[in-house]
Amino acid sequence: MSPTMNRRSFIKSSMAAAASVAVFATTGLLGPASRAFAATAEPFPAPPLPYPEKALEPVISARTVSFHYGKHTAGYYANLNKMVAGTPMASMKLEGVVQAVAGDPDKIGLYHNAAQALNHTFYWNCLAPGGKTPPSKVKDAVAAAFGSWDTFVDRFEEAAKTQFGSGWAWLAKSKDGLAVVKTANADTPVALGHTPILTLDVWEHAYYLDYQNRRPDYVKAAFDKLVNWDFVARNLA
Repeated sequence: MSPTMNRRSFIKSSMAAAASVAVFATTGLLGPASRAFAATAEPFPAPPLPYPEKALEPVISARTVSFHYGKHTAGYYANLNKMVAGTPMASMKLEGVVQAVAGDPDKIGLYHNAAQALNHTFYWNCLAPGGKTPPSKVKDAVAAAFGSWDTFVDRFEEAAKTQFGSGWAWLAKSKDGLAVVKTANADTPVALGHTPILTLDVWEHAYYLDYQNRRPDYVKAAFDKLVNWDFVARNLA
């Protein structure tokens, strides 16, 4: 699989989209208000952070988390809710909205906001205070796919460091197995029909207050010290 994705490949692979739903369904990250947030009238309320804003320090500051979650993540959800209000999509799961509008030039704004809401929710759950050693089942599965654990780490970090402009680095699973991919801007493996396993946000708002233009330092520190390997293991199961 190519380490990059483009709009054409998203459209060609849309028939495989259902495979990605399982991660979000089993982890309980996403879904309509009737499932997880019945007390609110919004179709897609922004899920709360799974930890306090200061929990990722010193790797990611509370100030960065506050802006990143409180302004950017919340903003994507607010825009999404305005766009789907009064439409059948208001009763869909978030990944279903992304898959339904991916590749439709008339719904590019909805796609961007829905995909970014989805990507960010997944990202926040990929991180955890302190980090841990990856469990053996994760290391074994990844080593089998990439030849060695170190090869995977090198490829993932390289994808995150070299994504041109804004975007994301992913470990994702398709019918061909595990692969490291990178997506530009709001694009997501979910629209391609792949199952996300791990992601790192490399939009500047994810790190610029703490690292300025030193993206490689952010990538290395976040991967080494913040990855929620228990979450990754559940996604691999």
